[in-house]
Amino acid sequence: MEPLKKQFVIQEHTTPEDVHWDLMLEMEDCLWTWRLNTPPAEIENEPISAERIHDHPLRFLSYEGPVQNKTGHVKIADQGLYQIIEQTDISLVALFEGQILSGTFGLYRLDEKKHWKLEKR
Repeated sequence: MEPLKKQFVIQEHTTPEDVHWDLMLEMEDCLWTWRLNTPPAEIENEPISAERIHDHPLRFLSYEGPVQNKTGHVKIADQGLYQIIEQTDISLVALFEGQILSGTFGLYRLDEKKHWKLEKR
């Protein structure tokens, strides 16, 4: 049986202080989310840091617009399908089918806190 394909989205989040990107992966009833301070298109060149932040509701798969509490604005930078190839407590490797994330990528936890890295495999 082929692994289930799920949806993902990358939102560009512009705030008064900066711009960052939120990588969100559909997982059951929520979106697991990592904050990327480097544009996701640069993953091709070298791994980038990713901070695991709070889960988001599934409605963020298609949401664009203002963020609550006047913390900026989001727009979709990439979206598509992905399927998990391998998952442990400290890593998640998946095949992505998007415009920016296309191919196999790994998310790897670097410590006991929220620090991860995202790299092309």
